[in-house]
Amino acid sequence: MTPPDTPLGVLFAVRSAAALHRLLDLLPVFDGDSRVRCRFTLVPGSAFDVDALAAVASSGARCLSWPEALACHHDLILTASPKGELAALRGPKVLLPHGAGFNKALSEEGSPHLPSGLDPAFLLTADERPVADLHALAHPDQVARLTEQCPQAGSTALVAGDPTLDRILSSPDRREAFRAALGTGPRRLVVLSSTWGPESLLARHPDLPALLATRLPYDAYQLALVVHPNEYSRTGSFDLARQLRPALDAGLVLAGPYEEWAALLVAGDAVVTDHGSTALYAAALDRPVVAVCDGGAELVAGSPMARLLAAAPRLDPSGDDAAAVLAAQPAAAGTRRFAEAAFALPGEALTTLGPELYKLLGLLPPPRPAHPRPLAVPPAAPRTPAAFAVQATRSDLSDLSDRADGVVIDVDRLPPWTDLPYHHLAAEYGRAGIRETQSAALLYRRTTGAPPPDAARHHEYRTAADWTAEALADHPGCRTAAVVLSPTRCLVRRRNGEPLTLRIDPHRTAGRVRYTDPAAALSAVHTFLGGQHPPTTPLTCRINGTPYRLRLTPATTADLQHLL
Repeated sequence: MTPPDTPLGVLFAVRSAAALHRLLDLLPVFDGDSRVRCRFTLVPGSAFDVDALAAVASSGARCLSWPEALACHHDLILTASPKGELAALRGPKVLLPHGAGFNKALSEEGSPHLPSGLDPAFLLTADERPVADLHALAHPDQVARLTEQCPQAGSTALVAGDPTLDRILSSPDRREAFRAALGTGPRRLVVLSSTWGPESLLARHPDLPALLATRLPYDAYQLALVVHPNEYSRTGSFDLARQLRPALDAGLVLAGPYEEWAALLVAGDAVVTDHGSTALYAAALDRPVVAVCDGGAELVAGSPMARLLAAAPRLDPSGDDAAAVLAAQPAAAGTRRFAEAAFALPGEALTTLGPELYKLLGLLPPPRPAHPRPLAVPPAAPRTPAAFAVQATRSDLSDLSDRADGVVIDVDRLPPWTDLPYHHLAAEYGRAGIRETQSAALLYRRTTGAPPPDAARHHEYRTAADWTAEALADHPGCRTAAVVLSPTRCLVRRRNGEPLTLRIDPHRTAGRVRYTDPAAALSAVHTFLGGQHPPTTPLTCRINGTPYRLRLTPATTADLQHLL
């Protein structure tokens, strides 16, 4: 077959950011092929078209205005939403999966009780011909349902799998890299998933992320939130972050609207969800799924999502039972069977769709098969909270056989605004607000040491010894001041006491070496020094069940003179 003199035009017709993200997962089909040229256009009419093309506009992709897209013929048109004036575009059209099947129906649009992907009102032209020349679906059951509801569109249907699922399934070996980027460590990563609309998790329980932060200790659980792109479009990133500020300050990871949600599923240990399709992608990884709301009238009865929610354990929206419910979930949850009812041909979407797309283009496919792009590593981890309400429990009888004569202190850290009782407030100097700083019994600062002097500028430093003394003098409510010098060493000064060097031994188990946040160990030391034990008493800090041996000795000269 002779290559075309000019590249053939492939138009990505986008109605919303969610639809665009689905189409982008198909791009590897065309990688390396100079015979085609990709362009993007925004199909008007969606309430969620704000920033719909943001994921490609910033990368230099060429975008056509809607009038420009209407004015010319396209060799192939790809879309992931049947809504809008698609029939006005000239060229063969392919409708790709949008979400994990037909699980949600909105009564205010199209035919009552029918998902848009099954609705003849969207799938047929005015003369009742299929809008799409090829309707790609993820599972044979979806083809059967489409044929039942709209036989004309069903005649164009093809079971092709799901390109988005294939990206997720191609990335399990990145789990450790994802968790390292997120700063998860040995904690359980719990992913909250909220779709859009009045039955979504955030619409029904807007305070749930912050409530869970007060019920799940920071050092045992990391919380993340996946928000549907439609909600990003409706609310805006600025206002969404404002609404979630208490939870974000407590360490919540807020996924960006593109790609990051899938990386969180790979990195995560459990998903708390509404009726959005993200949960089915989590089930494809056999992750535990916990339901917090049922979707109401929007959930399509008998759908894979409905069956998954019916079988899932429930979480009380108050969050009071969160720790117990999540602790009861096994690592291999047995949820994959629900995903198997929504997705067929795992790993084969691109190799199935590619030849069909090139057939419509009138070209032979490239000789190299297309492969899904692995998910990108999330951006830098969220900032550690600047203040904690610390629950510290001291025991003189250790259940650790090698420390029977020592003191064990269990530490759980919660947001400073928790309604649960706690032992003391700990605040990071320079980051916590003035109220937390003035109220903190433990005040600490982190440092990597002063930069080397620059002969061209003036400099002034304080030593760690000077700062701890000044912190106690300037904050009458403070009982312990400390400087984190490294992941395993701190300088500690108790009011009316001599400065001490704290060494934190990492915990070694099952081929892993775990380091705890030194600030958590400082809370154990603060509690310990408030008792009647001499500093030489063996001390263990237990965080999320993991013991870390702490050693207190008179402060070394190097630690006292450490420049800040």
